[in-house]
This record gives sequence, structure tokens and C-alpha cells, in this order.
Amino acid sequence: MRHWENIHNVVVAGLGITGLSVIHYLQKTGLPLTLRAIDTRDNPPGKDKLSSDIELHTGSWNTQWLSEADLIVANPGIALSTPEIQQAIEKGIPVVGDIELFAWATETPVIAITGSNGKSTVTDLTGVLANAAGVKTAIGGNIGVPALELLNDLADLYVLELSSFQLETTSSLAPVAGAFLNLSEDHMDRYTGMDDYRDAKLRVFHNAKHVVVNRDDMATYPEQSGANVVSFGFDDQQFGLIEHQGRSWLADNGKPIIAADELALVGKHNIANVLTVLALLKCAGVDYHAALDTLKGYTGLSHRCQLVAEKHGVKWVNDSKATNVASTLAALSGLDCPGTLHLLVGGVGKGADFSELAPALASLNVKLYCYGRDGEQFVSLHPSATLWEGVPEILESIAPELQRGDMVMLSPACASFDQYQNFMARGDAFAELAKQYA
Repeated sequence: MRHWENIHNVVVAGLGITGLSVIHYLQKTGLPLTLRAIDTRDNPPGKDKLSSDIELHTGSWNTQWLSEADLIVANPGIALSTPEIQQAIEKGIPVVGDIELFAWATETPVIAITGSNGKSTVTDLTGVLANAAGVKTAIGGNIGVPALELLNDLADLYVLELSSFQLETTSSLAPVAGAFLNLSEDHMDRYTGMDDYRDAKLRVFHNAKHVVVNRDDMATYPEQSGANVVSFGFDDQQFGLIEHQGRSWLADNGKPIIAADELALVGKHNIANVLTVLALLKCAGVDYHAALDTLKGYTGLSHRCQLVAEKHGVKWVNDSKATNVASTLAALSGLDCPGTLHLLVGGVGKGADFSELAPALASLNVKLYCYGRDGEQFVSLHPSATLWEGVPEILESIAPELQRGDMVMLSPACASFDQYQNFMARGDAFAELAKQYA
């Protein structure tokens, strides 16, 4: 517990799931700490689950508590540029996040994954395949279970999804392998520009033994690294694609691993995701060959290009998580659909410009079904477009005309709250109807 020398007063800034996990973890360490919590919200989530012996200040910052702290553990949602946090940093008070505490607590190997898109799928699949290969693996971080809660159960490997926000306050994590999947514009309200955002992501490589980067996105490469650099991409280098026995195969340095058409995952972006996973597992010393049957059956995270039904040669794909144009474009990229793609789009557009979809649609054999509050904004994007009330009416109409090789995909490029509580409810409704009509 060398990191805790001379630390007595700890302030946890921000409650919610992460803040509570920090407090519960610190309480269980048995360290002689005085714990206080601050949340600028009047009624923060998790307040009712806080033990009575923890002092809580809500509704504003408590600068006196911050100045008296030996350590501040900040929620990822709190920017380091926040004036009150900056004042503490200027006084020499260390500010860390839950991932830094996690790094202090364990020497078990960690695989760490970041990127603008796809990191949840890569994180989940890495953990699923490692477990299938016989390595007891726990999955969490920015997906599912907070990292510190993973320490409650013994594991031989941890797989963490890490956001740029989490990485900002992390310096001690030493992953056996770290991956930076891709970089696209996001969180510009938090960063001063793309370079600033990229720098936060690149922190995933600090202290990493192996560095996994994207050959098709040079922004994912570290400026310099003493680590072993492994790359993935769509050419035949390192982890990539080769032609073998008349089919496209995912390959490891030219050696075929699995045919692309054997994957249940849908879309070119998911081939990149799988290549990343294979690279990470190899770097971590996990035999991915022992998990190939599991890989073939993996249909993805719920609502992310998830194959929810397949019958008579027709695939039904739930991509309800595509709540913006970039996500729908990713789903359409390199899509393998030998028949007609029946694409459902619409909902609440959040002021987005949907015209970027037009070139992608023009290259596909597609029928476009537009629905919901902003469905009309999609109609001009493709000559096949028709306007509907909602998803049930569309599926009832098209089900009788579907033919072998067709695909029905919900990838709305919009939020859901005009007709559904959230994107999960929208996806669940689509999946139920798909099973009914398949």
C-alpha cells in the first residue's frame, strides 16, 4: 500500500456509480482514512446508498474540503480544467480517478482498450474469448462494472474499457496490452481540439508492454514507444485480411485464423474489432485458437449491430445504439448483404445533418424506410425511401416480401425518445418483432 503513505484525508468528487465504487472500495481497504464526498448536484444519484459516516456536500463545490485533502478522487465526468480542481492541483494536491486506484491495488495483468468507436464491443469480446480459452477474466471499467468492483472477485486477467476522461487521471496503469482503436471528433466541449483529445487517448499506452494500433488510422500510433507495437487493418500485414481458398480470412502475419463469413458479427467495422481482439489476446499470452468456436457464435453487444434473428437466409440486425450519423455510417461500411438491405432510420435527429448518409446508401442495394418525428428528413437521401409511422408498421409490411440473402437492419441515426423510453427499449421492440416475423 505504498501509494497511501501520507494520505489521510480523501475527497471523492462526484457520486454516481463510479463515485460510490470508490467510496466502497476505500472503506474496505481498512486504511485509516477520513472520507468526504462532494457533488455539485443538489440530489446526486447514489446519495441514498452512502453510509452515514461519510460527510457529503451537495449543490456546489466545497473548496475548504478540497484544500484540506491529501488526495482527490475525481469522477470521470469532472474535467481537470474545472477551476476548483485546478486550484487543488496548483497547491500540489494529487487528483486521480478510479482507474488509478485500481492500478495501485492489483498486479494482475490488464488489457486496456480505448477509441472513439467500437471499444465496448472489443472489450466485451476480448473478455468473452479469454474466458472461453480458459483464462478467468473480469470485464469492466467504462462498460458495465466499475473497475474497483472487479477486485471483489479473483481473476487472472482484467479487460478494461477506458474513456479519454478516465485516462486523464490515470498514470500508474501498466497494461500487458493497450489498444487505441480509432480517432474521430467527439467531446469537443471538453477538449481544446483534436490534439488534446488524442493526447488523452494515447495515455492508454503509458507503461504498456504491448501497443495495439490501427494501420488505417495513424492518429492511433504513439509518438514514441519502447513497447512492442502490433497493428491491425484490412491489408495482409500483421493482424489483417488475406485471400485463402477463395474466401476472405482474418489472419495473423499471413496465417489464416477464421473466415470472415464465419463471423456472426455484422459489418466491416466488426472485422476490425475482431482483429483487434485477436491481437490483444496474443499480446496477453492467451491462446485465441481455443476460443474460435465461441468467436463464431458471438453476435455482439445488445443493440450494436447485433444479429437477433436469422431464418430462411434472411438476417435481422439490431443496431439501435446507432443514435447518430457516424454510428449508422460505421454499420453500413463494408456490409456483407448479398440481397436487399432493408434499412430502418428515424426518430429524433438532434439537429443532425443526414446528408452524409446519401453516398453510402447510393452504393448499396437498399430500400430505405423512414419513420418517427424526423423521418421525413431522410426521404430525400435515396429514391427507394418511404415514410412510415413506426417500426411495427414497417416490419409487418416488408416481412412477406423478404428473400434469401436479404437483411433487415434497424440503424436509426437518431435518438429514440419520440416513440421509446431509450435506445434499448427501441432495440428490444425490434428484436421481438424480428423473432416474430423471421
